[in-house]
Amino acid sequence: MLSKIIVHKVGNKINQESLFLSQHEMQLTEELQELLQDFFLKSFKSEEQFQFYSDTLLVNNPVYRSVSEIFENKDKFIFESENIAKHLYDAAENPRVQGGELFVCYFEGEETDAGKIDSIGIFKTENKNPFLKIFPNDETFDIEKDYGISLAKLDKGCIIYNSSKETGYAVSVIDNNKNGDEYYWFEDFLKVKQRDNDYFHTQETLSVYKDFITKQLPQEFEVSKADQADFLNKSINFFKEKEKFDFEEFTNEVLQDNSVIESFENYKSDYEQEMQVSISEEFPINVSAVKKQQRHFKSIIKLDKNFHIYIHGDRKMIETGQDEKGKFYRLYFEEEK
Repeated sequence: MLSKIIVHKVGNKINQESLFLSQHEMQLTEELQELLQDFFLKSFKSEEQFQFYSDTLLVNNPVYRSVSEIFENKDKFIFESENIAKHLYDAAENPRVQGGELFVCYFEGEETDAGKIDSIGIFKTENKNPFLKIFPNDETFDIEKDYGISLAKLDKGCIIYNSSKETGYAVSVIDNNKNGDEYYWFEDFLKVKQRDNDYFHTQETLSVYKDFITKQLPQEFEVSKADQADFLNKSINFFKEKEKFDFEEFTNEVLQDNSVIESFENYKSDYEQEMQVSISEEFPINVSAVKKQQRHFKSIIKLDKNFHIYIHGDRKMIETGQDEKGKFYRLYFEEEK
């Protein structure tokens, strides 16, 4: 439940816009409280979570430090919200970043068997949309055009849950209005990285595997587009059918060939070193991460500008060849729908 809220106006420092700090919390009616709570929270649909980090000590991360102080003592809410706004103001290093209203909120968690987990929300609205106001005037109506914040979609936001403090809290983040600067919200302001959990390992394994099949495999082995499509289909089906991921089971069932398996192991190792991440070889498969990655596993063979072949099933039902007319694909099927 939304229990505290304060609004600051944060301009773009590079463009010499100002920073306006409120001195008091907002007092909301119950109706407006519910409206704002729904507006702030409805955009956070993904299970992907992040955590604060620092290149030195974690306490040197400004947002982490401020939210820690608020969780410890809610009397510091206004003071630390100002520090958060000042940090956001200083974080703008790109003239394309839009100024806007910064909402800092405190949410009281619900009581559960596992205890009550409060959270702090930091939300920024940047885009102003036109709307019409119609009001009566004697025996007719007048109409005016005005600008305001649309409740359809939040521009930027994060929710920090009061758990896992020692590793940088559990944080949900969205940025729907990057303005040509993808680092401003995630890196320059929040300084967060993805949490090492089941969602992360599912996402990263599928991502590195797809890159291996589409980029590395054709360089080392003689594989057709149909073979690549078959590898992609088998992998995504594996993740959809299994509850737990086991690297050895996956490679033996999907890749099968020892030389290909060894190549993938080397590719995965190089990826981990380059990206400075460690991807587990055993983990529960996260269904949400599979659904998100599945859209990138479309098995499509594009033939010149004439045809697209979508492959969803048995690799044995498609053959390739060449005759006097040119290259061809032969497709086998039982019924036409």
